[in-house]
Amino acid sequence: MTIDDRTYAIDAPLQGGVTPAVQWLIAANVVVFFLQLTIFGAGNMASWLALSAEQFPGHWWAVGTYMFVHAGLVHLGTNMLMLWMFGPRVERSFGTRAFCNFYLWCGLGGAIFHLLFVREGAIIGASGAVVGVVLAYALRWPDDEVFLFGVVPMKARWLAVWTIAANVGMALADLSGVTASGTAWMAHVGGLAFAWMYLHAPNGSGLERVKQHVAVVPDEQRPQPIPKTPRTPKARRHEHPQTADEAVARSNAMAKRRSSPQQGAQTPSATVRKPKRKVDEVNALLDKISRGGISSLTPAERTMLEELSRRLRNS
Repeated sequence: MTIDDRTYAIDAPLQGGVTPAVQWLIAANVVVFFLQLTIFGAGNMASWLALSAEQFPGHWWAVGTYMFVHAGLVHLGTNMLMLWMFGPRVERSFGTRAFCNFYLWCGLGGAIFHLLFVREGAIIGASGAVVGVVLAYALRWPDDEVFLFGVVPMKARWLAVWTIAANVGMALADLSGVTASGTAWMAHVGGLAFAWMYLHAPNGSGLERVKQHVAVVPDEQRPQPIPKTPRTPKARRHEHPQTADEAVARSNAMAKRRSSPQQGAQTPSATVRKPKRKVDEVNALLDKISRGGISSLTPAERTMLEELSRRLRNS
């Protein structure tokens, strides 16, 4: 999803049903309101959980708890209805954990703006967080048709405009003394401002989201090193012939060279010719190889053939 320069990978379709975070937030607000009416009383709950400048920072936890306390059934019902209408689709887009962080962040913005700009009275209610959710919905799906107050149809973008203008206008009116509505409008403005910052400010994953948004061309492939072709080890000099034909050819050549003197060479008178028995043995080996192949030789005959081949190569 994209809101200006911020990109989200999940685009949530419009689906029915309440999402987990919205369900738990509504349940928590309803439970606290039930405890206000039954066990603890509205006054006691407000004194401990409401946010006021007089008790801060002593009641530091109030920056988070004030958004779960409400002044009455209408106050509770309005906020929970808005959360139920707009929250599930935003949660599907953000993810449950991110939606919870966003909701609490907007509520924190409402607390900070109240402490900075008002500092009078105590504030309660989830309005600051809820208006942040409404703004996120309107920015993400601006062309959706929604109903203001459940009656007036309008585009979501105009709902965002109306929400911002109404809250800022009423907050300025209260600050200037023109009106005294008793509503924490500045907390609403804080929720809207913090929602806007959350949706637009860069974060830890901003670089990756921008990359997913603008990188339409895949990254350039780095040149891969050409694998080296394994070298075939050279045949060692002492290896015996691999085939019968090779063995026969080498043995015949050796026999010819041994039986006849080389061209142009003088045969010394002292040279002792090989006994005729050796020649007969060689011929017998060659005949045996011709009949049954080199595998028909005995180990002793194979050794003799290898010895003759080695002599031939060294000569």
